[in-house]
Amino acid sequence: METTATAIKTKWAIDPMHSEVVFKVKHLMISTVTGSFKNFSGALTTKSEDFENSEVQFTLDVNSIFTNQEMRDNHLRSAEFFDVSKHPTIDFLSTSFKKIKEGDFLLTGNLTIKGITKEVQVKAEFGGSAKDSQGNLKAGFEVTGAIKRKDFGLTANPLTETGGLVLGEEVKLIANIQIARDKNS
Repeated sequence: METTATAIKTKWAIDPMHSEVVFKVKHLMISTVTGSFKNFSGALTTKSEDFENSEVQFTLDVNSIFTNQEMRDNHLRSAEFFDVSKHPTIDFLSTSFKKIKEGDFLLTGNLTIKGITKEVQVKAEFGGSAKDSQGNLKAGFEVTGAIKRKDFGLTANPLTETGGLVLGEEVKLIANIQIARDKNS
């Protein structure tokens, strides 16, 4: 990637075949349920070789939610949770991508779930870059963080017969993302 006094923008697209988006939430406060989104897309636009100050855009297809239990997945798609018929996507648009130390970044941006937009911060650990067998330049990041589900209108939470919560308030987010540099950049 070439850099000059005026920053050259380089476009990168998420490679969904080599990426995953996972979430974890406590169930009955004694164990953790893991789920994922099977369909998503996104892009980065870099202004430097070290990715600092990159612009990040990401979209999840909520209908692709997968927890390995069809009944639970359908419940999560319902109006009681994500309300997929009215809010088919979860969207993220960065406002900042700052290097904390070599290989570690703080990604800040606006996350929209169920029509509610809140600023969130997550960590992005740079895994490195390499060319694939076709000569395409790839780079990888592991993105981790947590959100409070109620901040985004995900308030359903039946009580157990003893009055305990069925679902935890915090949702852990883990995304292993591989991006491919646009050949025209």
